[in-house]
Amino acid sequence: MVTSTHETSHRIFQDHPEVLTPAFKALGLPPPAKAIIEALTPDATEVKPLERRVDTVLKVEPSDGDGFLIAIEAQTARSRDKGSSWSYYVAYLHAKFRLPVLLVAVCRNRPTASWAAGPFESRVGTWTTQVTRPFVLGPDNVPEITDESVVTREPALATFSAIVHSESENAPAILGMVARGMRSFDKATAKYWCEWLEVGLEDTPVRETWRELEKMVATYFPGRGTLFEETYLEGKAEGIVEGKAEGIVEGKAEGKAEFILSVLEKRGINLPRDLRDRITTCTDLDTLTLWFDRSLTATTAEDLFVEE
Repeated sequence: MVTSTHETSHRIFQDHPEVLTPAFKALGLPPPAKAIIEALTPDATEVKPLERRVDTVLKVEPSDGDGFLIAIEAQTARSRDKGSSWSYYVAYLHAKFRLPVLLVAVCRNRPTASWAAGPFESRVGTWTTQVTRPFVLGPDNVPEITDESVVTREPALATFSAIVHSESENAPAILGMVARGMRSFDKATAKYWCEWLEVGLEDTPVRETWRELEKMVATYFPGRGTLFEETYLEGKAEGIVEGKAEGIVEGKAEGKAEFILSVLEKRGINLPRDLRDRITTCTDLDTLTLWFDRSLTATTAEDLFVEE
């Protein structure tokens, strides 16, 4: 289990190098799937009191061409000293491994991404001795997830995309798409990717939205025994044991209604009493699922009930 947002933003490359596909495409390199990629120690320390550590370092051996290193840094905001640190990382890794280095900065918002692109220069007078220019993976070149089938085919890229776009206006809709795409996952796979995403969203405004979606996913998998269904039906065991099917359906409806109200509240959408009652008294699971999907992108409470 990953332990922090920062860790998730770079560690995902170690386990799933296919996430580098946008960078490889932009640089005209063979796809990651056709290259041998291995993680190296990120330690770039020479003198013990001065600790310097690159987030993730990968050694790449393409199917065509010469090998190189990728140094990956997760950056959530500007940092005054980061330019000099990055220059050090590149110079040290190049000297140690005798391989060219591609520095990749992962950013979640455009201002940070623009700054991270550099260039960062070491200059004396008019003479520039060294220039460091990171390749930035951010909102402008990591595609948003607009099709739930992408989640099924490329869960690592979908998870990474959701993290990169977590500060955008479309974040709730993207997360909703990811959740719907998880309908095809088995219990272990769903648990694995949801944990990556939940931790990756740890300090973002949409983390709670995703936590609600994790529970809501259960309603897409009736009877399949997924992690989410177990969580969703927790506390309903008595009704199951006694065979009270009607009570189970009612419990699911209540749970769905609670999720809808929670999403609307977190998105700052005012819900009049009559519409709140309409949601909480509804027992049709398909209708509640439709309303939940709409709650992720609605701008007013009325948007949930359009053209019914």
